[in-house]
Amino acid sequence: MSVVPEEFEAIINEQLRCYEHHLEISDVGTVIQVADGICRVYGLEKAVQGELLEFPDGVYGMAMNLEEDHVGAALLGEASGIREGNLVKKTGRVVEVPVGDALLGRVVNALGQPIDGRGSIAVGTYRPAERVAPGVITRRSVHVPLQTGIKAIDAMVPIGRGQRELIIGDRQTGKTTIALDAIINQRGQNVRCIYVAIGQKASTVASVVRTLTDYGAMDYTTVVAAVASELAPMQYLAPYAGCAIGEEWMEKGQDVLIVYDDLSKHAAAYRTLSLLLRRPPGREAYPGDVFYLHSRLLERAACMSPEYGGGSLTALPIIETQAADVSAYIPTNVISITDGQIYLETEAFHAGVRPAVNAGLSVSRVGGAAQIEAMKQVAAPIRVELARYRELAAFAQFGSELDADTREQLAQGERLREVLKQPQNRPMPVEYQVAVLYAATGKYLLDLEVDQIAQFEQTLIERLNDRYPELLEQLREEKTLTDALKEHLTKAVCESRDAVKKGGAS
Repeated sequence: MSVVPEEFEAIINEQLRCYEHHLEISDVGTVIQVADGICRVYGLEKAVQGELLEFPDGVYGMAMNLEEDHVGAALLGEASGIREGNLVKKTGRVVEVPVGDALLGRVVNALGQPIDGRGSIAVGTYRPAERVAPGVITRRSVHVPLQTGIKAIDAMVPIGRGQRELIIGDRQTGKTTIALDAIINQRGQNVRCIYVAIGQKASTVASVVRTLTDYGAMDYTTVVAAVASELAPMQYLAPYAGCAIGEEWMEKGQDVLIVYDDLSKHAAAYRTLSLLLRRPPGREAYPGDVFYLHSRLLERAACMSPEYGGGSLTALPIIETQAADVSAYIPTNVISITDGQIYLETEAFHAGVRPAVNAGLSVSRVGGAAQIEAMKQVAAPIRVELARYRELAAFAQFGSELDADTREQLAQGERLREVLKQPQNRPMPVEYQVAVLYAATGKYLLDLEVDQIAQFEQTLIERLNDRYPELLEQLREEKTLTDALKEHLTKAVCESRDAVKKGGAS
């Protein structure tokens, strides 16, 4: 049998023409060290900052240190199965988290994976956890109030949609309670909420979720939790993941409130991560870019222009101080980034003034732009009267003889301070706040004893609901105190005061 060369050549050419094979080229590295959630990988010359790396057993990591001869990666999962010599692949993607309405009512970890035992989340959209903040052109000034339902805050330290307002104070002074009250008060306000728990005990996070569930707030809230038992990389990633979830809603024109509880633990987690990656330490062993850590996070809070959707992302970061030292490294960093701070006093908290808001050190740089006109009208004298009361109270300790004017100012300050007290998880609608503060600043409560103030407040609210519902409706719609409204409100206040003085509530 003879073989014709031409036929043989034709057969080979045909097979080559029909042969299809997609050559897979991947940049692969080798694990040279793994410990404490940090992995050093030899190779991966083309890895980029923040890129997702694939390790064996489905574990992922994030490239953070791009050294001359290796890559330092933070592991985002259980590292017990990773050994020296394991192969590591580039994915070509940055760290992403799932976003969308399917996350409402769920508790997820820093990667957006459910940890509430209610099954998987059907999400088809993902967003990078890290993202450049919106530019100046796409923003507009803060102009719509975000009501917290807390009289002391809505009156003296108003928060607007798109603002960054710091909650700062020592441990156990009610910082988380203020944030949770703000979330609970958003019910029916068309505001989606995100609570990011960083480095907290799992039992504390469970308590927060239970509180939000009891008050019906989980219907519009997502909880992102990186508990204390998790490694530093997950605690580091959690606030960025929560922010990415909120940005998805913001860019669709919706209003979002996000709470970071707390950024002190976040900075500590980043310090741990940086030291393990052998980055040079600076002041208090924090790395040199710890300011950028929080500035790039908080700058993502914004009030967008109408042509860019008109949505907003309001940030309430929490910072824990040590012995009331607001001049420490991390507190001063975050104070300089935010648009104001709510400072909580330990002494006032233990004295029964709750929320323990210090009117002197607390400030909102947005001011009246984040208040309705009616609140501006009644809240204007509060700061001055409280400051005068503190000064006179300190002076009165040493003096026995006080003139009538001084006694009246002290009495007014005592009653004003009592009015600003509020039980936890009991936010108050703004129209009720206006009515109560109108009575306090108008000096209608001087005839009552201090321990009768709480009863007066309850009586006034009941009377407004029963006999003056149209007054409340006008306040909600017009958002200002006209002369006619003031007349009716004064009548309701005097009736409620007289009822309390007589010992009745009707």
